Amino acid sequence: MSIPTANSSSSTREFCTIETADGLELDARIFKPSPPPTAAENEGNLVIVLVHPYSVLGGCQGLTKGMARGLANRGFIAITFDTRGAGRSTGLPSLTGSAEVNDVVSVCQWAIQNLSANRIMLVGSSAGAAIAGSAVDKVNQVIGYVSLGYPFGLTASILFGRHNKALLQSSKPKLFVMGTKDGFTSVKQLENKLKTSAGRNEIHLIEGAGHFQMEGPAFDAQMVNLITEFITSNI
Repeated sequence: MSIPTANSSSSTREFCTIETADGLELDARIFKPSPPPTAAENEGNLVIVLVHPYSVLGGCQGLTKGMARGLANRGFIAITFDTRGAGRSTGLPSLTGSAEVNDVVSVCQWAIQNLSANRIMLVGSSAGAAIAGSAVDKVNQVIGYVSLGYPFGLTASILFGRHNKALLQSSKPKLFVMGTKDGFTSVKQLENKLKTSAGRNEIHLIEGAGHFQMEGPAFDAQMVNLITEFITSNI
């Protein structure tokens, strides 16, 4: 498989609606390199699906669009979307993110059918990292996973702890990015969780960064660099 070139200068954005298996409509954006990749670059087409933070607290795809645009500028196709009940997507959000796992799977299946995706990289932010983690082994074409601020802490685990098992049992390569001042998960908690995780697991700590700070646009370029490096080292 060819990796997209890392020096694409611009990107385009397309709007679409993706239907879930249970009949909901998800508002989505497709970010593509401009000019489009060549046929050789499209061989084994890789699509990056980004999952936004907790919708119950206002999380939406707008928080991931900066990363998606940056990834498209690097030559990748990236998808952002609003999970059920967020933005213009229909349905109601679930408190624990369990129903939203089906949204992630539906978006991946849409990418396989409509973008000829042979490879999918899942990227989740905050609660979106937990939700994406539950979907990793539900789609065969998912080849890896990137977490930005996974909520492993004790309090956060009351809501999202049910997602941990599926992710930690997956043998697919995983990257965990976290700020050392994350208010939901300590560095020690992250390291202890990953001691039991299957497959290849990488940690990248951002010194002094807090949980919500990492969700801001100031960190988009750094996240794009880390995701790109992880992809090129695992494909």
